[in-house]
Amino acid sequence: MKLGTLKNGTRDGKLVVVSRDLRRAVHARPIVSTMQDAIENWAEVELPLRALYDALNAGTVPNAFDFDPVAAAAPLPRAYQWCDGSAFLNHGRLMEKAFGIAPVSDFETVPLMYQGASDDFLGPRDDVPLPSEAHGIDFEGEYAILVDDVPMGCAAGQAASHIKLLLQVNDVSLRAFTPVEMKKGFGFLHAKPSSSFAPVAVTPDELGSAWREGRVHLPLNVRWNGEWFGHPNGGEMNFSFPQLIAHAAATRRLRAGTVIGSGTVSNADPRVGSACIAERRALELLEQGKPLTGFMRFGDTVRMEVLDASGRGVFGAIDQTVVPALP
Repeated sequence: MKLGTLKNGTRDGKLVVVSRDLRRAVHARPIVSTMQDAIENWAEVELPLRALYDALNAGTVPNAFDFDPVAAAAPLPRAYQWCDGSAFLNHGRLMEKAFGIAPVSDFETVPLMYQGASDDFLGPRDDVPLPSEAHGIDFEGEYAILVDDVPMGCAAGQAASHIKLLLQVNDVSLRAFTPVEMKKGFGFLHAKPSSSFAPVAVTPDELGSAWREGRVHLPLNVRWNGEWFGHPNGGEMNFSFPQLIAHAAATRRLRAGTVIGSGTVSNADPRVGSACIAERRALELLEQGKPLTGFMRFGDTVRMEVLDASGRGVFGAIDQTVVPALP
């Protein structure tokens, strides 16, 4: 099943069911009105939403309409909580080696995770407004999950049942702030502006065999200003999403609507490219003695898209432009 949110002038938008080919949609009402309502009442609304999804794909829904990703908000436009991990250890190792970052203790056994801003997620075609090019504007391609209520102390073995939807993210980063905030040791704030999401969230069964071991085994295709940048595969995720859930829930409950990110998708083979500029710069520094690639400028575009084995879009595409924030 694929679900999206259309903008309607409210903060939470209106939930729609989107066809498998991402071409058609139908309003989810009267079953449920918003994504937050859906995730909070998943046990009651899942089967009716799936029945509507099946009818939409069969072409038997009379009030279906064309799905326009330009009109889409993030599938969950604002969330009570956004916990972003760093589950691809290759990315962390590259950053440490290239930029002389001190190794994190328990790096290979305990996931890294921070809490990001979740009150203002951006839609897939929204511009990304930022204060200054001097802040080191970067994109970061990630996968994410949306969970229902998770009890405190939930073990990884039980956590998979709480994963209701999968998402794809551009976790925008401002690299000039990153080292400063890391040294302060109190988490990211200025370094992490609003994140952007692909048009639809999908239930794990939509991925078929590409969803296994709590990981998305599909490449995340990234293009910067129309040029190929990378297609790293989510299957190399060292910590699974159930492990990330267990880590986040170790000392507190996670309420329905919590979003948990994988961190930058990163593969050991450099030939697949990267999902963020910082990683390419790290590779350049290690291979050529200095970083050669600059960060994003105003007017630059980034496109991120995940295709299944048949070449069909899974989440729809993030396709957006970085612009100066209005005063």
